[in-house]
Amino acid sequence: MPSRNGPVHVATTTRKTRKYKGKVYRTTLLRRTYRQDGKVKHETLGNISHLPPNLIDMIRKGLRGELPDPGGQWEIIRTLPHGHVAAVLGMLKSIGLDHLLSSRPCRQRDIVVGMIVARLIAPASKLATARALKGQTATNSLSLELDLEHLRDRELYESLDWLLKRQRRIENKLAHKHLSEGTLVLYDVSSSYYTGRCGGLVKFGYSRDRKRGFPQIIYGLLCSAQGCPVAVEVFEGNTADPATLALQINKIRSRFGIQRVVLVGDRGMITSKRIDEELRPVDGLEWITALRSKGIRKLVADGIIEPSLFDERDLAEVISPDYPGERLIVCRNPLLADERVRKRKELLACTQKVLDNIVAATRRVKRPLRGKARIGLRVGKVLNQYKVGKHFVLDIDDERFDYQLNEEKIGAEAALDGLYVIRTSVPTEAMSSESAVRAYKSLAQVERAFRCLKTVDLNVRPIYHRLDDRIRGHVFLCVLAYYVEWHLRQKLAPILFDDHDKQEAHRLRESIVAPAPRSAAARRKDQRKRTDDEEPVHSLRTLLEDLGTLAKNRVRVGDTDEEFYLLTRPTPLQHRALDLLGIKISP
Repeated sequence: MPSRNGPVHVATTTRKTRKYKGKVYRTTLLRRTYRQDGKVKHETLGNISHLPPNLIDMIRKGLRGELPDPGGQWEIIRTLPHGHVAAVLGMLKSIGLDHLLSSRPCRQRDIVVGMIVARLIAPASKLATARALKGQTATNSLSLELDLEHLRDRELYESLDWLLKRQRRIENKLAHKHLSEGTLVLYDVSSSYYTGRCGGLVKFGYSRDRKRGFPQIIYGLLCSAQGCPVAVEVFEGNTADPATLALQINKIRSRFGIQRVVLVGDRGMITSKRIDEELRPVDGLEWITALRSKGIRKLVADGIIEPSLFDERDLAEVISPDYPGERLIVCRNPLLADERVRKRKELLACTQKVLDNIVAATRRVKRPLRGKARIGLRVGKVLNQYKVGKHFVLDIDDERFDYQLNEEKIGAEAALDGLYVIRTSVPTEAMSSESAVRAYKSLAQVERAFRCLKTVDLNVRPIYHRLDDRIRGHVFLCVLAYYVEWHLRQKLAPILFDDHDKQEAHRLRESIVAPAPRSAAARRKDQRKRTDDEEPVHSLRTLLEDLGTLAKNRVRVGDTDEEFYLLTRPTPLQHRALDLLGIKISP
């Protein structure tokens, strides 16, 4: 590689045009001169034509070393964090998300882009985001980059409404970009609690956030086989998971125009009833899911699944008359079996300890616990807490309480430890057993998306919007922010804790049933907490915070009104991150 550490100078080019009556165009560039293969070459570092002539002359003299010591004549008026803005905004534009929002530039598009970037940099409410974008109260350089210094609070809500009206069109473009005929589509649902005034979507239901006393909304996320988000749908908070499936099938086939597709969903989503009523009748629609524990127990009881299947392997295909025309792929993970044994022992021990206290309370001399209802209430609280009530035989009377372990049920459950069964309609010639198991396990990428959306990076909750359409727009905005984050993680993997050598990890994997191993490079990062370049390894959140220390300074020259912006010098880590993203920033 040639050395590009040559001198920097100011170059002015003049061009006269015939078309516009001899008009003269003058361009002033900041360039670096270097030598390569015996020839002198120039690298353009930035365009400074927009600066005032006296300031350009000052820069030219400064680079020549002709300026005296400024003696405090240059004053920094304001400093704005800039590196994280440049990284996220540059990534958003490089993947073309701004053009997916609208092919024509407009203020609503710029505001939505600003909200997406702000959601990644510093997630907050819409009013807090508006305050961070305004010129006088801006907390970073985003308002300068998007010309949003005079933003009004109301414009954020109006732009959110504008975004929701374009959701179908944007999702269609994303599907065209990331999905194709015969593709694998991942689908799962999650929920978030609601803290504002209730809208029509907000209902009480099963809370995955374990927030009692709060209503919620439910949203279903469609992703590509690689985990890239494509579409999202918001449902009422008391909607059952399987009830959301029909809408997704219609979306994939009608809106996206994909006739041949393999839909992957968990066992709580793609149930036997949904398979019979909604999946089988559709030509070209295949599916991959898993059996519930009840179905696995029946296969074991019928002798279809036997321990001898796993003497020399951990995966086997079986056939059952209860599932005609389907493939059942039985897997046994020893590590999962050991974990379930450990967890069951701990839960049983904790439950027994509390039940023993209740037994003692019924036998004490002073103020003993009496009454069948009172005893049953205390026992019920314990069993609900640890979820192992099925393993106990209870004997409750008005004046006594006793219990014993149900060894038969414990043994029946232990026989299923480490077992899970993949259920699919995809024929063998189209997908091997290992590929089917791998496809089902890829649902973990949707779970990772929910984790990033809800807790780690984007903070989709708490939700304060009162209108249903605003709630839908807010969720869609967060999913678009995760779309940018997903691409950021792909590019920045070498300096994040993420495994950036997936091919080696795939080669190291002895069985698809076993946990996915980490590559050698990833293990080195985990152990040393440093990259091979001796830079600290970051999470995406801490890396963005580090990039934020690359600041844009507003500088005033002497006692004049002339001002310009000057960036701080990037650190080696910041250089590395921006290089991985393919982003060049002007000095």
